[in-house]
Amino acid sequence: MTRPPPPQTFQARLVASRDVTARVKELVFEREDGAFDFQSGQWVSVVMSLADARGRPLRRSYSIASVPRPGSARFELVVTKVDGGVGSTWLHRAEVGTTLEVKGPQGFFLRPPDVGPSLFVATGTGVAPFRGMLHDALAAGRAEPLWVLFGVRTRADALYAEELEALAAAHPNVRLELTLSRGDEAWTGRRGYVQAHVLELWRALEASGPAHAYVCGVKKMLLEVREVLKGHGVDRARLHLESYD
Repeated sequence: MTRPPPPQTFQARLVASRDVTARVKELVFEREDGAFDFQSGQWVSVVMSLADARGRPLRRSYSIASVPRPGSARFELVVTKVDGGVGSTWLHRAEVGTTLEVKGPQGFFLRPPDVGPSLFVATGTGVAPFRGMLHDALAAGRAEPLWVLFGVRTRADALYAEELEALAAAHPNVRLELTLSRGDEAWTGRRGYVQAHVLELWRALEASGPAHAYVCGVKKMLLEVREVLKGHGVDRARLHLESYD
């Protein structure tokens, strides 16, 4: 895997906005001065026409949710509307045509193309970087197990679930394990937090060879998943963590 280029600062125009769940919007941006090349797992920071508590332009960071397309100027972000969150509320209300300052791509939460079996653990919008990682591996013809453990409150909160289910149906090495913390009586799948299921899946995945875990979500979840796997003897080199709070 090539080393990511240094981040650039550029202007990007919002070209599309849609609800992917009741609280999450997918925002499609287009770089105004040319192509935006990135690697799956990277993130950008966006600057809004608002001021923070110190009077500085309000800046927020988001994982890139789209699949890399060399030469394309477009990229996608998914933003959860946080209660009382000034930045997320502003972005949810932004109209198509709005132009923002963007800095990126940034980050080293990357999956090498030749890595072995992988367990992707996500909560909420933490699933964003895994879309590209999955598509990258499948486009390259990789056949190692690619398992996704995805935790949300309810089935309706599972953004991109249909896309992930379609990938699992089309590729025998892809597996989606959805767990709900507030599933209704009709839900027959896994329940509870990802922390309760990660060790079971990790043990099963290890049967296919040395595995790696990629974990993205809130810090509390990351730390607990890390402790579960470290307690099982998983060394730090096979744990890859990305926090978004």
